[in-house]
Amino acid sequence: MKITRYIILLLLFGFTQKANGQQSLPHLYKKGSATQLIVHDKPFLVLGGELGNSTATTVENMEAIWPKLTALNLNTVLIPVYWELIEAQKGTFDFSLYKSLISDARKNNLKIIFLWFGVWKNSMSSHTPSWIKSDQKKYPLVKDQHGKSLGILSSFSDEVLKADIRAFENLMGFIRDFDSKDNTVIMVQVENEIGMLSSARDYQQLAETAFKKNIPAELSSYLRKNKKVLVPEFDNTWKLNGYQTNGSWETIFGKGLHTDEIFMAYYYSVFINKLAAAGKKVYNLPMFVNAALIRPGKLPGEYPSAGPLPHLMDMWKAGGTAIDFLSPDFYNPDFKQWNDLYTRRGNPLFIPEHVFDASVAAKALFSFANYEAIGFSPFSIESDNNEALGKMYGLISSLQQTITKYQGTGKIKGGLFDKNSRDTTLELGNYLITCKHDYTLGWTPGNKTEVWPPGSVMIIQADENEFYVAGTGVVITFKNKMNETLNVGLLKVEEGRFENNQWKVTRHLNGDQTHQGRHVNIPTNQIGVQRVELYNYE
Repeated sequence: MKITRYIILLLLFGFTQKANGQQSLPHLYKKGSATQLIVHDKPFLVLGGELGNSTATTVENMEAIWPKLTALNLNTVLIPVYWELIEAQKGTFDFSLYKSLISDARKNNLKIIFLWFGVWKNSMSSHTPSWIKSDQKKYPLVKDQHGKSLGILSSFSDEVLKADIRAFENLMGFIRDFDSKDNTVIMVQVENEIGMLSSARDYQQLAETAFKKNIPAELSSYLRKNKKVLVPEFDNTWKLNGYQTNGSWETIFGKGLHTDEIFMAYYYSVFINKLAAAGKKVYNLPMFVNAALIRPGKLPGEYPSAGPLPHLMDMWKAGGTAIDFLSPDFYNPDFKQWNDLYTRRGNPLFIPEHVFDASVAAKALFSFANYEAIGFSPFSIESDNNEALGKMYGLISSLQQTITKYQGTGKIKGGLFDKNSRDTTLELGNYLITCKHDYTLGWTPGNKTEVWPPGSVMIIQADENEFYVAGTGVVITFKNKMNETLNVGLLKVEEGRFENNQWKVTRHLNGDQTHQGRHVNIPTNQIGVQRVELYNYE
């Protein structure tokens, strides 16, 4: 009954906004195969950058940062909110820092995604106020199997949850009161890289009691309802023990570190679900969680285990119905592999954190092209003036209306290339499109070097024989997949840009630029977009 009234109130709030001519709150919208973030009632691609952990702790320190962000063509900055700074004294809240940051973001025409550094930040409870840290009796810490306390607040403590909810509700209330007209803040990350370190699970008394009980009825129901769609890694674990739905954690999943991790993941998700639901009730913005990815060869407890990782997606879905999506943080070179795992079960891709290296420009485009991502964001964005990223963000920004128009329709495809992954074949309409790193051309300078700069491409089919090709370091050829006896020629190739959503030609490409009509090419040292028209001949 309470939930029904809450939904009705939200709908009435939305209708009232529309009636008063106000824009709706930022929200997620399902369009075909894509999930779009809607901001100011239009689809919005997050061209983001996350600040280093301590950068936004004072207004003074940020003064020199804002020009760097705008120079990189960002439209969104990801900023931590530190619990210890907003509630230094229990029950007394100070949001003056964040009022200034929101105001400065508006002046620079930037949106904000706040990262709630509450109970957990990179597994640890390092950003909690001193009054939390100094009262371990009321706010208990995790204990390992030897009874040693770890610097991680327990997810099984009602007092920890209540304190976190109170702070988070106050944060969301501040955002509502200060920003609901402008919608500068468009999403919220709830906690940061949750996970267990040095122990696979919590062994303090509250956790031990929960571990010895039968699995919750809510989880049993989820397993029964979703048996046919579970992610394979989790399904295999459950299958080994006979697909049981009633009994203890070890009865259903077996004994071992894998069960410790499953147990913790479920209760982490339950904790975060209560936190997110409470925050949304105050101000209903999209909310997500992020995960530190597993390093090769590491076991639960040796990496931030039980976090929102893809093999635990079902535990996070079972307990976390108020969480909109799970996100990966990348310090791992297997970009496509992990993104493929994260985009199962209808989970949209948003990358809130990627190491700020030479690959970010190519990967940003590939994320939007191959995964129809909500957004992309390198970490410590203020630390480097990455010219390639700035140019790529500028390119994506100019294409934003075209990209969002075709999202969810199956008419956008992409590729990512380096020396180890030199080519890919895409299918769009009647065509097989072979995309290769342009160093595969024998005459390209640098093709014999040990490391090839990353290349990427986005191809948008605008009509049966019309395509927009955007990217860097790519060479493209076309075949007719319906009739292999036909040759496919380049009727027209134009280099240009979109201005006010209208295509403007800057160069007509032919001769050497298309290898006398054999291929489309955007060299490694360029970032650009071309409009291509094809024709078929015998």
